[in-house]
Amino acid sequence: MGLYTGRSVNIVLISTYELGRQPFGLASPAAWLRKRGHQVVSLDLARQSLDEAAIRAAELIAIYLPMHTATRLAGQLIPFLRQANPGAHLCCYGLYAPINVEYLRTLGVATFLGGEFEQGLAQLAEHVQKSDKGSQSAILPQAEPVISLDRQRFIRPDRQGLPPLAKYAHVILPSGEHRIAGYTEASRGCKHLCRHCPIVPVYNGIFRIVDREVVLEDIRQQVAAGAGHITFGDPDFFNGVGHALVLVEALHREFPRLTYDVTIKIEHLRKHQKHLATLRDTGCLFVTSAVESLDNDVLARLDKGHTREDFLEVHHAFRELGIILQPTFVPFTPWTTLASYLELLCVLRENELIENVAPIQLAIRLLIPASSRLLELDEMQNLVAPFDPEALAYPWQHPDPRVDTLCEGIQRIVAAGEKQKRSRRAIFDSIWQTAHKAAGLDEELAVLPVLPSRTTIPFLEEPWYC
Repeated sequence: MGLYTGRSVNIVLISTYELGRQPFGLASPAAWLRKRGHQVVSLDLARQSLDEAAIRAAELIAIYLPMHTATRLAGQLIPFLRQANPGAHLCCYGLYAPINVEYLRTLGVATFLGGEFEQGLAQLAEHVQKSDKGSQSAILPQAEPVISLDRQRFIRPDRQGLPPLAKYAHVILPSGEHRIAGYTEASRGCKHLCRHCPIVPVYNGIFRIVDREVVLEDIRQQVAAGAGHITFGDPDFFNGVGHALVLVEALHREFPRLTYDVTIKIEHLRKHQKHLATLRDTGCLFVTSAVESLDNDVLARLDKGHTREDFLEVHHAFRELGIILQPTFVPFTPWTTLASYLELLCVLRENELIENVAPIQLAIRLLIPASSRLLELDEMQNLVAPFDPEALAYPWQHPDPRVDTLCEGIQRIVAAGEKQKRSRRAIFDSIWQTAHKAAGLDEELAVLPVLPSRTTIPFLEEPWYC
């Protein structure tokens, strides 16, 4: 779509939560909209207060919904926005917008954009522009597709108006050094179809590349703003392995002291093991990988594409190469047993992975959002209750009440540990004792054997949630 002329539209873009990162999901569409002459205010409510004057002046308010927590927070915010400016057109965009249309529409949202949303937002702004100012733009019928997977020509994100990078998450090095962490995306979507993943209902096995030079331009402006580290937010950095490797090699040539982190599936880490040294040599501090479970039956149900054995092989390869692997888990599922949870803890301890796993990863309970592929499993029909629009998920209870009780206890331990700033090892010790006692094991077995402590690993200070 080409540029157009006409009156400027007052637009407010809002992010409610994005893991402590400066939101790419605001900066990218802001660039598209400002390029077309619109007045854009970007508000990251995780780091700044709501600008009520901007809300009252807006003709279009668009809320970015990349994940579950952001959507629930938006659900609390939207009634206020509607009351403060009933004439503004309300739009929700991002992964969780198209799968929660029914709920969001009850709140007064008029337009929903999923997938590649920048072009849709630009088109929506044009429709609002063409309507008479002060008319019924709030209820313009949606002309844009709810989900668009069209290939877009990206432009450099515009981070103007967002809080400075120093106010966002830092990466903490073993030396104790804190580095400002920037954030960008080199691709979107995913070529895989994991059943529990919220990306799948939107992208359905498709991924899209962000032009390499655009990614580099975005990183350059963040380095100029003080970033010493970059998080690549791609769902899987090796979906397009050729694109990824050329990008990090170019990045390292230009900024040899800059570090970065990426997310890659265990399946891809095995398949592309020969490229791991390139990640190490170009400044990759750590790789996050959604292992989810060490139970092969659970992994098969989730359609993860890897096994417990694959994970351990990747772990050993990382150790040999001197790269840090940070596994993430969904340890509490309808198929978790007390024994399998204890087995997870034992494997982490025996493989010296306690420091590699953020404590919250040992407390996460399986989330079943709208349109989840988990609902394809016949057994789920007997497990889930009707969809809960307030929780934005299908509730479920474990067949063994002791497992749900343990999950609640672990969540309390993690929350208290983070509040008290306890070490990962100390929190793990409490989890170990609680899990062993829940399983009715002897008191002696609930005492964590003392092991030599590994050097602290680098990590982002913001806890991970979905």
